[in-house]
Amino acid sequence: MLLSEASAGWIGALTALFVVVHIVGACSLNAPVARFAWLGSLCAVWVAMALLGADAAYVSFGLILLFMTEVSLVPAVSVVAVITVVNVLIGVHTRGQWGGALVGSLLGAVVGVVVGLGFRVLFHETERRQQLIEDLHRTRAELAETERSAGELAERERLAREIHDTVAQGLSSIQMLLHAAEAENLPPGAADKIVMARRTASAGLADARRLIAALSPADLAGSSLVDALGRVCERAAAGRCDVHLLVEGQALSLPMPVESALVRLAQGAVSNVVRHADARHAVVTLGYGADAVRLDVVDDGHGFDVGILDDPSAHNFGLNAMRTRVEQLDGRWSIESEPGHTAISVTFPLAQSGEEPR
Repeated sequence: MLLSEASAGWIGALTALFVVVHIVGACSLNAPVARFAWLGSLCAVWVAMALLGADAAYVSFGLILLFMTEVSLVPAVSVVAVITVVNVLIGVHTRGQWGGALVGSLLGAVVGVVVGLGFRVLFHETERRQQLIEDLHRTRAELAETERSAGELAERERLAREIHDTVAQGLSSIQMLLHAAEAENLPPGAADKIVMARRTASAGLADARRLIAALSPADLAGSSLVDALGRVCERAAAGRCDVHLLVEGQALSLPMPVESALVRLAQGAVSNVVRHADARHAVVTLGYGADAVRLDVVDDGHGFDVGILDDPSAHNFGLNAMRTRVEQLDGRWSIESEPGHTAISVTFPLAQSGEEPR
């Protein structure tokens, strides 16, 4: 049909130009202004073809699909309406029949809109799936980093406990025995060696304490347990959640492993509150009793199903790490949660507490 037109050569050239402009613009133009100019150029080519006498509906269908996929919905439908009116006018002008021109143009517009909407849904679903894949990769990377950091911290604390319970305790006992030996009636040469040995043990004990401090949580360095927990709450309160520290009872000197565990547990629990609970208020309570020390973290967030703790497939590495840390020190652990209230409670016995090398 197009070959019978008087300007068939020009129409063929404009059709080729339409295809070239479409391909070039679709592949290389991203800026909004450039894409607007691209769509305008395609419309200009289409109008030129229509003015030369070609049946504009052949190209307008592709133009309708293009607008339906490249432009937001309301402007796209508006442009489709304009294209349909132009198609009707061209059909009436060339054939002199309103019925055929109107039905054909409307049918083409409806089909173009429906197909275009299908493409929009397909593109949206593809983008959504791509976003889900990116989120999955990012989450896996964050989980791997969290597990690596948790592993490093656990190993550092394990080494600190081992040094505290073996080397430091042994050097402390040697120092006490040598100090008692100094009070005995020993020959002068032996007494000098005893003093030198005691001083050497004292220096070794100081080095062991410094090494333990370096392997312990940074918040405990050079400060008390209450101060360390206060800094944990202060950092968390810098966000949207208001976190307070309460101390109940008379502060006692605790073994380094217990203090380190309490700081780590508070850090993990408060981090979960800030990152996942969407809570507005949280309270960290450190309670000293006659035979136990207790740490409670309570928040008013949306809560969670505590059943995930018994689900091996659930991503609850942080909670499992906290429970393992408590069990390693013979502590007791409990957690309860419902919308508006979540409470984590940890208790360590004080039977082994007392003044120990720190």
